[in-house]
Amino acid sequence: MARTINASTRNLGGFTVSRLLPQKNLRMVGPFIFLDRMGPAKFEPGQGINVRPHPHIGLVTLSYLFEGSILHRDSLGNSLEIHPGDVNWMTAGRGIVHSERETLEVRSKHHSLDGLQSWLALPKEQSEMDPSFLHIKKEQLPHRMLPGAFIRLVAGEAYGMKSPVSTYNPTVYLDIILDQDSVLPHPNTKFETAIYVLWGELDIENTTVKQHSFVLLDNPSEASVIAKRNTRFIWLGGMAFEQQPFIEWNFVAYTKERIEAAKEDWHQGRFPFIPNDREEKTSY
Repeated sequence: MARTINASTRNLGGFTVSRLLPQKNLRMVGPFIFLDRMGPAKFEPGQGINVRPHPHIGLVTLSYLFEGSILHRDSLGNSLEIHPGDVNWMTAGRGIVHSERETLEVRSKHHSLDGLQSWLALPKEQSEMDPSFLHIKKEQLPHRMLPGAFIRLVAGEAYGMKSPVSTYNPTVYLDIILDQDSVLPHPNTKFETAIYVLWGELDIENTTVKQHSFVLLDNPSEASVIAKRNTRFIWLGGMAFEQQPFIEWNFVAYTKERIEAAKEDWHQGRFPFIPNDREEKTSY
């Protein structure tokens, strides 16, 4: 059956996020170890997001927007805007630093922001790999029309499609619009998966799932979704991890000692800097 996971609310300095993962009763869904709904938020001129430089290890960040834009900058020298439908796929590995801000043009006028920020844990054997960054435009992502369904594959494989976003663990991340009364089968019954409803309403195994609900599909072998009205939702997950890593602050690792070492490295300034963005930074 579908099990509803209650989100917590966090203020990130000027805007509010709904923290969907991790929760006390649910640490991971496949490789997904962290998931925030950013917004929806509306900003006055001169205001906006300002996520200062901060480090990561042992994970991949996947940024996906529904509205607005974010200026991504990192210690590999990347500096670019992400727009709705695009994917930012940043592999932290042994260590990377990035910031998330806005351009002067965006911040100078009324603007909005809405999206999902997720982290995927790296498998243990790849957790110390070299950091990297990939930006994929929405036009490069696979799309498929099924009866009553418009599907974009953001990452992984599903419904006969394969995303150019190459994952390190079997993964699925789908953005779907499903017409009222239409039915969509589970993308992969071997996966742990969860659904987040952006708008509309679904029926999942006789459970009504409403707007802004985040639900875990406990019995994927029998799961399909039915739209009770026109509905847009995210369907994500993947193969379960045999060993779940630890998560603390911005770090994911398979030992607590590795996390403590990363915290000390950040405190001592041993992480790489972001070119032209090193005057301020976050602290744990």
